[in-house]
Amino acid sequence: MMPKYESCHRAGAALSRPCLSVLLILSFCCWQGDLRQARAEVEVLTGTSLTIDGRVISDRAAVVGHPAVKEVLAAFGRAEDALQKQDLEALMRFYAAGYNYNGLKQADVRRVWGEVFDHFRAIASTHHFTEVKVVQGGSHPRVELTCTGGLYAVEKASGRRVTIDSWFREVHYLIKEGGTWHFLGNAGNAPTEAPAWSAPHHPLF
Repeated sequence: MMPKYESCHRAGAALSRPCLSVLLILSFCCWQGDLRQARAEVEVLTGTSLTIDGRVISDRAAVVGHPAVKEVLAAFGRAEDALQKQDLEALMRFYAAGYNYNGLKQADVRRVWGEVFDHFRAIASTHHFTEVKVVQGGSHPRVELTCTGGLYAVEKASGRRVTIDSWFREVHYLIKEGGTWHFLGNAGNAPTEAPAWSAPHHPLF
């Protein structure tokens, strides 16, 4: 019987090393869905709305041309570049100092990414954004991005192209610190075609 990731997770508690190992094993199982080529895509889809402090903008040119949207896309672009180069230090700069997703902190994510780089090559992710919310109040502006995408790679040992993770309408939370946007955490649902054990836990993106 496949071990349950949920049994490792306790609300508010950091995951132990064994639990992280379980997460890796479950994430790396190669469910044979629609495995796509490892091609990076960071895109605001047609029809995406932008909400700024309650005001909704639907015009595509205005959405993609908004400074916050352009900055956030640039931040994801830098993270994707670091991912393809397997540059762990550059990739970790994408994560906020206060990153905390279901008990996973920066150090946990660094360890998981390190193991991903050990076992996979030709790594790429897709991020298709369908809703953007900008919250400008407070000392640090925040952005909420509704995203569908995945993380894909080639397994070094077998040469197989695999889906490491996928997500459907996941909400990415970002915070602006030091003049740049950083990844703060996630919330979202599992895609209906994905195996039940793979979601909704997406600690990497």
